[in-house]
Amino acid sequence: MAELILDGHKLNWHKDRVEARLRGERTAPITIDCALTRRCTYRCIYCYGQLQANDEKRMTKDVIFRFLDDAAEIGVKAISFVSDGESTCSVYLYDAILRGKANGLDVALGTNGYLLKEERLEEILPALTYLRFNASAGEPDRYAQIMGCKKGSFYKVCDIIKKCVKIKKEKELSVTLGLQMVLMPEFKNQIIPFVKLGKHLGVDYAIIKHCSDDEKHSLRINYTEYFKIVDILKEAEKYSTNDYLVKVKWSKILSKGKRKYARCYGPPFIMQFSGSGLVAPCGMLFNRRFKKFHIGNIADKSFKEIWKSRKYWEVMDFLSSDKFNPQTDCGSLCLQHKVNEFLWDLKQKKVFLEDAKTEPPMHINFI
Repeated sequence: MAELILDGHKLNWHKDRVEARLRGERTAPITIDCALTRRCTYRCIYCYGQLQANDEKRMTKDVIFRFLDDAAEIGVKAISFVSDGESTCSVYLYDAILRGKANGLDVALGTNGYLLKEERLEEILPALTYLRFNASAGEPDRYAQIMGCKKGSFYKVCDIIKKCVKIKKEKELSVTLGLQMVLMPEFKNQIIPFVKLGKHLGVDYAIIKHCSDDEKHSLRINYTEYFKIVDILKEAEKYSTNDYLVKVKWSKILSKGKRKYARCYGPPFIMQFSGSGLVAPCGMLFNRRFKKFHIGNIADKSFKEIWKSRKYWEVMDFLSSDKFNPQTDCGSLCLQHKVNEFLWDLKQKKVFLEDAKTEPPMHINFI
């Protein structure tokens, strides 16, 4: 099996797109993370999406299909339905997955899994590159407390995951099935139960990641507390086998919530949409107070028009200028973090863009 990169980036396998952007060309994003709604069935205590309220538009089937058609036409390579809402709350999710795949896009889904329809799994699993379930605890009581749901939700989601594993094995599908824990330091007693749960359910991997906070520190994450649980995290990774990977996102967990880069170069390569239809550079800038970074809404105008607009490129250029400093002007450890680290070093001539010399990793278009 090719390498599964869960703590890094894949820009070396998109050298042509990086070089074009460095020349000042207007390139399409390689990856777009988006949701189909801002609604959610859970109320996770660490939810970053709740801090990013903005004006919601109706994401109809026509709006979603137009976006997916535009994305494929301009050169986007992958769409992940992961953002500030639970996309299973949209009745159009299943059609969207199939439309994206039919358009030649790689498609992925991140979900709490509660509303996934078992009768549609055999239809969508062959169309997905990966399906990741968010479960930040391994025991029913703590799952309910942390995820903001009823205890019975734990058992229902576990049954759905088992069904996905069964379908994958029986049909010999290539889809990667994963479990994700968003770790706040106070969840430390759930780390080992979480990785044991993933092993029991039969998923391909379990990933333990940091918790992001906004620039106001609204979630009060104390990043130094992560250093006190390093031994538990190392123990968790020992549960890996040939068929099951346990991975800690060490580079972010041990970063103290700090960035080394003073420019934001990542959004032209990997950008995010809100479940409201809002097109913004990243999830850190969805909130209404960042309105000057809001480029448009796909419910009002096609994504192709938005991408071609002066506003889109003015925002991208502003973020990469000395007028914006991601160290102080936005939240911590964003989706674009690893890409930004690499592009900063590239601009500083500390690294060089070379032809990738190894076999392409899995999920190559989810950079």
